This record gives sequence, C-alpha cells and structure tokens, in this order.
Amino acid sequence: MPTKIYVGNLPWRATDEQLTSMFSAHGDVTEARIVTDRETGRSRGFAFVTMTDASQAQSAIQAINGASMEGRALVVNEAQAREQSRPPRGPGGGGGGFGGPRGSGGPRRDGPWGGGGGGGDGAPPRRPRQFGG
Repeated sequence: MPTKIYVGNLPWRATDEQLTSMFSAHGDVTEARIVTDRETGRSRGFAFVTMTDASQAQSAIQAINGASMEGRALVVNEAQAREQSRPPRGPGGGGGGFGGPRGSGGPRRDGPWGGGGGGGDGAPPRRPRQFGG
C-alpha cells in the first residue's frame, strides 16, 4: 500500500528531483512534489513524497527526519489526511454581495449593494464605521 510522506523545512531552492533521489535510497518513490504558491510559483517550503511500500517509507522517515539539507534540518513524517490536520471552522459565513444570498451564521451586515454574509468565525459582529458629523 502506498504511503504519503510530509517533508517540511525545505530550503527554497530544493527540487522534486533532489527529493526523489534522497528518498529513492530507501525504496521505490512513485512521486515527489514540492508544494508551490499559486500566484508566485515559489516553493512554500514543504513537499509530499509517495513511496510504494509502507516499511520502506518508515525506514526513509527514520533516516531522513532531522537530516540537513542546505543547512536546514528537515522535518519528515507520515502525512496526515487534510481533514484531520485542520482545526474546525465556525458555522455559516460567506455569500452576499450585490443582493446575492447571504451566509447563515451571524447577523446580516449590508452595504449599499445588499448581500453580505454572516460571521462564522466566532467573533462578535463589527459595528459599521460612522463618518462625518
């Protein structure tokens, strides 16, 4: 069964090929991908490596975790499912704008064009700014 591995604290100049080479010394690598910023295309400093065998993946994690790459100590562990790694968000929010539907959480805060969703982040609603006298 394939195992996905998280690799963090990567140097900005690291490449997919470097990761593939590093992890291939411990077993078969099916994919090594550095996560990049959508807008700039620059590395975000972490990557995911997929290995075909779970025991080889554990061997690679043990060997590479804490290893130095361009002076940076790598953080290597088994990747967690995305749903488990994010904290839960508040209810509702979103929607709105130009008279569109609003979110379900919190009070409506309309602007001159209608819409405007509710809160949803657990914070109390903000009061609109008052300008002039």
